[in-house]
Amino acid sequence: MKTSSLFNHKTVLSLEVFPPKRTAPVDTIYNTLDELKGITPDFISVTYGAGGSENSQTTLKIASAIKHKYGIESVAHIPCLNLTREDVLLILEQLKEQKIENILALRGDRVPDREPAGDFRYASDLVEFIKLHGDFNIIGACYPEGHQESGGLVRDMKHLKDKVDAGVSQLITQLFFDNEYFYRFRERMDLVGIHVPVEAGIMPVVNKKQIERMVSLCGVKLPKKFISVMERYGDNPIAMRDAGIAYAVDQIVDLAAGGVDGIHLYTMNNPYIANRIYESVFRLMAS
Repeated sequence: MKTSSLFNHKTVLSLEVFPPKRTAPVDTIYNTLDELKGITPDFISVTYGAGGSENSQTTLKIASAIKHKYGIESVAHIPCLNLTREDVLLILEQLKEQKIENILALRGDRVPDREPAGDFRYASDLVEFIKLHGDFNIIGACYPEGHQESGGLVRDMKHLKDKVDAGVSQLITQLFFDNEYFYRFRERMDLVGIHVPVEAGIMPVVNKKQIERMVSLCGVKLPKKFISVMERYGDNPIAMRDAGIAYAVDQIVDLAAGGVDGIHLYTMNNPYIANRIYESVFRLMAS
């Protein structure tokens, strides 16, 4: 099933998981998926990360298991900056063999001391290439606060419009902690004529190191309310975990009331946190 069709009927709920570290057996991800069985997401996406063709095989294996073993639609991430056309063609053929119809097309992060492959400069280039080589549903990433390298919100929206015009049929946002950024982002989408469903990406932050890393990598801004939570509970791991879950639930409730098309939960491969959030809001999301 192409996941873009889900938005015609409901508020979509999806999850993101990532392959285990190379030092851990890939099968450990199935323990995580087993513990997520209490959740009934509309789809689960699988990240790619750095590492070339070996990593693409891990992503493919997990995405295939999600679809065929667990009976949930899966989405495979493809970051193109460090891939050649031949690499992508091979991945597309393997996805077809596994009957995986959904791809999250990404530019991907630059790898230090490694020159990009040069075949794909932007995610929109990858989208165009995928459209030429298969009947896939293509999902795009978007940035409520603007991509760090975009050079401003105007250029950021231009690049997003290019992606959608190239063939993206739904969007998933980068994490954010202030819903007002998301609401203003939707207004900008309307102004430039982007009319595809957009899921809000929510990441429950459960420790100080995690948020410091996210701010460093993504450049997201922390609202006063969130900073207060960190200052109050940051030195107490259990209290910070519970406060992070409560903050994410509060975000989701507000977004649902605001008519969000869907919620994409960045699980960080933590079933406990994902299940707690699901138990708190699943009735609301299903209504």
